[in-house]
Amino acid sequence: MAGERAHLRVVRTSTRRADAMHAARVNALLLLVPTGVLTVLGLAMIMSAGSVSATQGYDGNPFWYFQRQGIYAIGGVVALLVAVRLPHTAWKKLAVPMLVVLLPLMLVALHPSAGSSLYGASRWIDLGPVTLQPSEFLKLAMIAFAATVITKKWNRLDDPVHLLIPLAPVVLGVALLVILQRDLGTTVIICGSVFLLLFAAGVRLRYLALTGTVALAGTAFLIFGEAYRRTRFVDSFLNPWNDPDGAGFQLIQGMIAFGSGGWTGVGLGASRQKWDYLPNAHSDFIFAIIGEELGLLGALFVLTMFAVLLFAGVRIAVAAPDTFGRLMAAGITGWIGLQTIINLGAVTGLMPITGVPLPLLSFGGTALVVTLAGIGVLASISRASAQAAVRSSRRRRAPTSARAVSRRATPSARPWGRAAGGRVRR
Repeated sequence: MAGERAHLRVVRTSTRRADAMHAARVNALLLLVPTGVLTVLGLAMIMSAGSVSATQGYDGNPFWYFQRQGIYAIGGVVALLVAVRLPHTAWKKLAVPMLVVLLPLMLVALHPSAGSSLYGASRWIDLGPVTLQPSEFLKLAMIAFAATVITKKWNRLDDPVHLLIPLAPVVLGVALLVILQRDLGTTVIICGSVFLLLFAAGVRLRYLALTGTVALAGTAFLIFGEAYRRTRFVDSFLNPWNDPDGAGFQLIQGMIAFGSGGWTGVGLGASRQKWDYLPNAHSDFIFAIIGEELGLLGALFVLTMFAVLLFAGVRIAVAAPDTFGRLMAAGITGWIGLQTIINLGAVTGLMPITGVPLPLLSFGGTALVVTLAGIGVLASISRASAQAAVRSSRRRRAPTSARAVSRRATPSARPWGRAAGGRVRR
């Protein structure tokens, strides 16, 4: 009987190990296949949607946007591979140094002599062949910082004052810098990601409700406190047909693109809206070109890929080997999901236009590199989960084997120990 029980323990341990390895492989497929598909599709759509504007603005080279994004895609793949190999716990140590480096860079981007502006926003640092957007790196840095703080304060989450220090001052400081760059969309994503991370940590709902109410009030103040944001909200979002040649032009042209696509689209590269009808066709509104060229079926395929990617992020967060990994995975998944919803909502007219790119698809080098790095962190957490399961199975198996060997070697020891009322010596 003892031998049978020992054998059953070994079988169960081996089964758990096999299940953990299978789950890790499934998570890797669910995570990396949609990532690769969306990245490649994004390059193809950027080549199509940006060919006209690239020809007009870059010495007649229709492939300029595609070539530029391709270079960043290579850098993003390298960042993903590095993040996969890097232990996810290393982000605890990297969070604060990243903020220390990025916050001064945010100020540099604001300076007219160092930063570059587009559509009134000062978000970029022009480094010659490379353009850097520090606020994109802040998305990952803030998630790592928030996950680190919450992990350290895990036993005191019911104390709101203790939880908010130093998290709240850092979040507000970062949000202020991004607002100064006239980038409300990125501000919403950073603050929203931290909010979702707090929700995933299990912070009391009344604290989250109060925080959400204050955040909504602040967002409303920022929207109606600036003339261009107020115009975007009232004329571009609520009443685009009141000014079809002005504030409502972009949204209306996006809707025309969707309507022209039908079920199967007009064909890859055959878009008519990219011919100077739809502004930002290769960046913020690339989903409208997808709807026009690939039709409703192509748009649904893209949505399915994002759904699978986010589902993989949730699975990885649930199976994470420690609290920090769970929070980090939840934060990254929330960030990608929130940014996807905001972009798709703007393109389809369900939300105000905020200038937020669609992850993995829109033109934007820094955004692509950081997103792929974040996905690499998710893969690293999944890998750590599988390794933890293997280590756990080995720890369970070793004592079982030792007991079995001892019992076979000294069959009289167990009854002797019980009869004597003492412990069995092994």
